[in-house]
Amino acid sequence: MSNPFFETWTTPFGLPPFGLPPFDRIQAEHFPPAFDHGMAESIAEIAAITGNPDAPTFANTIEAMERSGRFLNRVGGVFWNLNSSNTTDALETIARDYAPKFAQHSMRIALDPALFARVADLYERRGTLDLAPDQLRLLERQHLGFVRSGALLPPDAKARMTAITERLATLHTLFGQNVLHDEKDWQLVLEESDLAGLPDFARNAAAQAARERGQEGKYVITLARSSVEPFLTFSARRDLRQVAYEAWIRRGEHEGEHDNRPLIREIVALRTEQAKLMGYASYADFKLDDSMAKDTSAVERLLLQVWGPAKEKAAAERAELQDCARAEGMNEPIAPWDWRYYAEKVRQAKYDIDEAEVKPYFVLENMVRAAFDTAGRLFGLAFTERPDLPVYHPDVRVYEVTEKDGRHVGLFLHDNFARSSKRSGAWMSSYRDQENFDGAVSPIIVNNNNFSKGEPTLLSFDDAETLFHEFGHFLHGCLSNVRYPSQSGTSVRRDFVELPSQIYEHWLAVPETLSTYARHHQTGEPIPQDLLRRLLAARNFNQGFGTVEYTAAALLDLEFHTRSDAADTDVAAFERSVLDKIGMPAEIAVRHRPTHFQHLFAGSGYAAGYYAYLWAEVLDADGFEAFLETGNPFDPDLAAKLKTIYSSGDTRDPMELYTAFRGREPRIEALLKHRGLTQSLGDA
Repeated sequence: MSNPFFETWTTPFGLPPFGLPPFDRIQAEHFPPAFDHGMAESIAEIAAITGNPDAPTFANTIEAMERSGRFLNRVGGVFWNLNSSNTTDALETIARDYAPKFAQHSMRIALDPALFARVADLYERRGTLDLAPDQLRLLERQHLGFVRSGALLPPDAKARMTAITERLATLHTLFGQNVLHDEKDWQLVLEESDLAGLPDFARNAAAQAARERGQEGKYVITLARSSVEPFLTFSARRDLRQVAYEAWIRRGEHEGEHDNRPLIREIVALRTEQAKLMGYASYADFKLDDSMAKDTSAVERLLLQVWGPAKEKAAAERAELQDCARAEGMNEPIAPWDWRYYAEKVRQAKYDIDEAEVKPYFVLENMVRAAFDTAGRLFGLAFTERPDLPVYHPDVRVYEVTEKDGRHVGLFLHDNFARSSKRSGAWMSSYRDQENFDGAVSPIIVNNNNFSKGEPTLLSFDDAETLFHEFGHFLHGCLSNVRYPSQSGTSVRRDFVELPSQIYEHWLAVPETLSTYARHHQTGEPIPQDLLRRLLAARNFNQGFGTVEYTAAALLDLEFHTRSDAADTDVAAFERSVLDKIGMPAEIAVRHRPTHFQHLFAGSGYAAGYYAYLWAEVLDADGFEAFLETGNPFDPDLAAKLKTIYSSGDTRDPMELYTAFRGREPRIEALLKHRGLTQSLGDA
């Protein structure tokens, strides 16, 4: 069988040899030879740079590096997306086998002394090179990347850094696969008699899940958030809520080959060693040194300032829930599997609003159209579905993105439904990043969600916010307009990357958006104005709970990664000690317990960085406030300035981009207002 990775793809929208992947032809066995070829080719390209007898120039070193590794990057883009979105046993085996090989390959380049010598030479002479601003930033960031990989270390420390990186790559892969195993392995099979309290949309989704799992005539709850959370919110069966809840929070925490606790111990210990090799007291110090926050004290200060008022608000919420439970005859203390159930009852009583009344107005198709049309009004984009283009799963829908004058911008793949072959959560990724280096290359971006499929698929308001959030990440990738691939789209600092996604969420709640797109799935009637008013009034309800569960996870992350000695970490005991220290309410669980905290342990991207969502919320709440101050949420002048943030990638400093948009640095007051936390947090 021919290997499509070694052929010219004739699919549309690509510079040969790569356009949209021919998904229908790609098989698991095609990846290993393509990976091997890609790594060998990449090493040869680097050798050509280091073997160049001419003195280093920006063109023959930095730009040559930008051209290197293209084949490997494209094959990897296909593989890692498929492994996350539609994995198989064969793909998982390849991921385990190649994770350490890729790490070794990356470190071989990062620690190449001849390559670093050329970069360092340019860096020392950077003021004399007459570089454009994006080129100067690229050079500075490339140099910093080498240094942070260990390029200045002695040979024995370099060897140890390489070994650590290889081992971490394997551990990260195993961690994610263990979580997926538990999510695929567990299901709660229900009979009609077990459905007390569940509204029609939850019953229909459970019936659909049962059919997909060969349980025709029954109902199935899975560990997908879009399945288990509605069950915890509506099921009148407290015993079954407890079963579902405990399975949900214990993902990755089972004795045997899929137990993530020993992996966490090793990951934390290796990261600590890595940081010390680099001269830092802790991994958090190392990681945050290259962030907007800069140091652990700034992050801890923000989190603790939010933690106090959040706990206070949660305590008031708990009292209301307890009163509601007693009124219904339950005299036991509220347990974690009770919170969502009684919160929904209190919400109905306080705001005369019922999730089952609201959800029929949030049809997936309409919310997608709302996201598209909002992007059209703000940024001049248009979306045309392309059912003729290849996809990797029947659930995926492909859209061509154009300017309103018809100019092609990119492709958008939308993969919205939960399935056993897809990891949990929601995320944006790319099959190809935008660049204008050796010709215009348009982006191919994918959004993954995990909504429960229905006929039709109905979303909660939170689900719709998630859709808008990920679409904001899509826009960050799609609107990118940079020269070099290393600076494209979301290739920015971790505590800035959430701004474009989180600010976009605000347009969902604009009354004009909801009045236009929130339409009943049966009648097509728009959401009644009275219901809309009550829905918006209830947005801050239960924010104490939401802020506590998130902030606890961020504090737990920080505690894991500020340890100076992590070799003997008992994960369960450590989790308990941290939560006891911060006074975690017993009725609320941390949003992501360590054994399924994939942000932290299935990769290093958000390790010591989970705070980034709150950090970015200071920016996004303050930024959207600018639109409200104009009286027009679609103000064209502000939209044009915001588009600059989306299009600039990593060509400029993040705070410089923000202040150019807002006219000043961000203030925290808008976050307090948005979350309903009225206690002053002081200076953030």
